[in-house]
Amino acid sequence: MAMNPNKSWTLAAVALSAATFCTAVQAQAMDHSMHQGMTQAAPAAAPPAMGGMDHSAHQGASPPADAPAMDHGDMQMQGGSAPPDARDPHAYSGGNTLTSGPYVLGAEHHMHMGDEHNWGMFMADRLEAVRTDDRNTGAYELMARFGRDYDRLVLKAEGEIAGGRIEESRTEALWSHAVATFWDAQLGLRYDTGPGPGRAWAAFGFQGLAPYWFETDAAFYIGDNGRTALRLAAEYELLLTQRWVLQPRVEANFYGKDDPQNGIGKGLSSLAAGVRLRYEFSRQFAPYVGVEWAGTYGETARLRQAQGEDRNETRFVAGLRLWF
Repeated sequence: MAMNPNKSWTLAAVALSAATFCTAVQAQAMDHSMHQGMTQAAPAAAPPAMGGMDHSAHQGASPPADAPAMDHGDMQMQGGSAPPDARDPHAYSGGNTLTSGPYVLGAEHHMHMGDEHNWGMFMADRLEAVRTDDRNTGAYELMARFGRDYDRLVLKAEGEIAGGRIEESRTEALWSHAVATFWDAQLGLRYDTGPGPGRAWAAFGFQGLAPYWFETDAAFYIGDNGRTALRLAAEYELLLTQRWVLQPRVEANFYGKDDPQNGIGKGLSSLAAGVRLRYEFSRQFAPYVGVEWAGTYGETARLRQAQGEDRNETRFVAGLRLWF
C-alpha cells in the first residue's frame, strides 16, 4: 500500500527534530562534566598570613642557579655597522668641496640672497601742470634710490616751474637705513633755491608706512645761523577699482626763524591739501587729474602779500605718475 507523501514529510521532520534535541542534551552534559572535573583538579588556595600580604604574584621568579645564560652574540642593532667604505653624510660626494676638487666653483660668489643685491628705482610721483586763477605753472616731485634692503642712497627733488625756469626747489641726498618693518631712518643734506639766496640744511627724518597704510615722510632740518625747519607729508591710496586710484595728500612746512629774503616766516609757513584721481594703465604709467588747496600762514602770509601774492589759492592739476 503506497504512503501518502504528506505523511512522509511529516515523519521526516519529526525525526530531524528528535535528533537535534538529543545532540543538544549530550553537548550540555559534556560541558557540565568538564566544569566539574576542572573544579576538582584545582587546589585550594591557602589564606594569606596575618602578618602581611603575599607579593609573590607581583615579583618575577628568580631563575634557577643552574639555568644557562642567554647568548646575545648573534643579536645586532637595527641597521648594523656601517660598511668600511661609507662616506660622511655631511661631507660632499667623494670628499670634494666648493673650493677644492674637480667641481671647485672658484673665488667668485655665485649664490646671493635677496638682500645681497643692489636695487635701483626712479619714481615721478608728481609731474604735473598747475592752473590757478591768475597763472599756469608746473610742479614736480621726484625720487630715486639705489642700494639694498637695509641701506640705500635716496635722492628727492620737489619744486615749481614758472616761465620755463625753476621758481622754487628742494633737493635732498640721503642715506636711508631700515630701522623697523616698513620704516627707514634717513640722514643727509638738503639744498633749497627760491627768490632769494640758496639755503643748505643738514637733514634727519623718517619715511615709511604708518598704520592704516598712510605713507608718511617726516624730516627735521638744521641750517646755518640757527635756522631750523620741519616738514611733514602724508598720503593715502584708495583703490576704487584695480585701475582707478584716489590719492589724498597733505603737506605742511614749519620754520624756526624768519627768512625775509626768501619770503619765509617763523612758525607754520605753508599747508597744502589735495586729492588726485589717476588711472593706471600699468603700475608704472598712470595719468591723473586733481585739485589742491594751498595756503600760507603767519609771517609767511604777510611777506607773500607784500609781494602781491595771494594767501590762499586753489590749484587744478593734471599730470603723470610713472616709475621704473
